[in-house]
Amino acid sequence: MSENQLLLAPGTLWERLKQQTEYALECGALQPIPTEYEFVEQDNIRFLVRILSNLSRKDEAKKQQEKKKVVTGKNFNPFKPYEEDLFVADISQTHLCLLNKYNVVDYHLLIVTREFEEQENLLNLSDFQALGSCMGEFEGLAFYNSGKTAGASQRHKHLQMVPLPLVSDEEKVPIDKAIATAKFNNGIGVTSYFPFRHAIAKLDPGWVNSPFESAAKILEFYFCLLKAVGIEGSDGMSGKQSSDYNLLVTREWMFVVPRSYPDFQSISVNSLGFSGALLVKNQEQMKILKEQKPLTILRHVAPL
Repeated sequence: MSENQLLLAPGTLWERLKQQTEYALECGALQPIPTEYEFVEQDNIRFLVRILSNLSRKDEAKKQQEKKKVVTGKNFNPFKPYEEDLFVADISQTHLCLLNKYNVVDYHLLIVTREFEEQENLLNLSDFQALGSCMGEFEGLAFYNSGKTAGASQRHKHLQMVPLPLVSDEEKVPIDKAIATAKFNNGIGVTSYFPFRHAIAKLDPGWVNSPFESAAKILEFYFCLLKAVGIEGSDGMSGKQSSDYNLLVTREWMFVVPRSYPDFQSISVNSLGFSGALLVKNQEQMKILKEQKPLTILRHVAPL
């Protein structure tokens, strides 16, 4: 593969993101899903739980995608071609940034491969180069829903990133306290807070200042974490993954959780759920969450 090149002008992404968000809201391309939120505390973790107010637009869009699939015999791909009004910036020769059309969190960014790659493919050097370039522009939480069981809704490979803190005047990420208690052995950490299989790596926050130079080291951490939780590639650490998983990345740490089930009693869980930010569709699901407790839900969708 030819050497990748950075196309994103340093110091420009955050302003571009704000400008394009304003424009996309005005023209109707961006269709935020309104939510309310509250906190549900368990074991000293304040879980942020958002309650969806209206899913009708996203549900209708899914129905239209299914109709197109029946007519054309092909899966709908929202990223190729992408919606021009959602375009934020070119990152590199291999990746670009789009707004998440049906966002729950403000300034929700998608980091998408230019050419089609499967969402179940392992991440590679160019993925981490693109991710690091964005994370160097503003502090955020990046995540990867790797496979349907992990919450992926589109086949085209894309990482995602939301600004921190997730809620003003709160901890940047709800699980930060738990991550801080991790015990490390040969660079791989685990914490007693989490009653499910997981692996944690500490990162030097400065890696985002030189993302192209640092990407190889971050990729190495990523492969080590996958091996620690029992995930391999189809050919060593390349190609398609052996099972689905969630990946979370901040400037300071990386966190991997393998997945067994996509949901628990109708409550879907993606990567953000493991960051301590869960999403419920209605008050019935909120009641289930409060009765069962967040960590119980996470334990049931991830292997021990």
